[in-house]
Amino acid sequence: MPFRRFRRGTQKRVRFAATTRSAPCPHHTVAYHACSLPHSRKNDMRAIGNFLWFILGGVVMGLAWWLVGLLAFISIIGIPWGKACFVIGTFTFFPFGKQAISRRELSGRDDVGTGALGLVGNVLWFVFAGVWLAIGHVMAAVANFVTIIGIPFAIQHLKLAGIALAPIGQTVVTNEVADAARRDGARVQVDNLRR
Repeated sequence: MPFRRFRRGTQKRVRFAATTRSAPCPHHTVAYHACSLPHSRKNDMRAIGNFLWFILGGVVMGLAWWLVGLLAFISIIGIPWGKACFVIGTFTFFPFGKQAISRRELSGRDDVGTGALGLVGNVLWFVFAGVWLAIGHVMAAVANFVTIIGIPFAIQHLKLAGIALAPIGQTVVTNEVADAARRDGARVQVDNLRR
């Protein structure tokens, strides 16, 4: 019987919460469910992660990306690389909740940056700037891994190091958009295999 009393008390709390919530949960028949809580907590964790990332070194690597982008713009012929540097530099300032994804994967079609010219651009980028930015991100990742508490930051640095090696043909979107694009791409591949 004690379990029953606890259960009734829980139901009362849920009913009270249901009266204070404005919109019903779209995934369940009851007016209140905890499935809405992880989304707000996830956003809170992203904001905290981005704030800590920014003040604990993200600003340095973001400025490094912008500096390389500025140098690319000054050279005139490096304008496509400069645009990529500014996009990824902005991403480097606040990386939590976003990810880089291939424009081909996002849109489902090729463009200049995802074709043969993009490959040539990425090879030139790797030789002149990509390897140095990647080394900077790897060094920051190692420093963060050592602290144990900085492991989430180290993982972000390793992702950014991978992007630094070949940024042409990529764009930055939210995690939800990237996941939806990947699901749609997988669905198209499955449909093609079934034909």
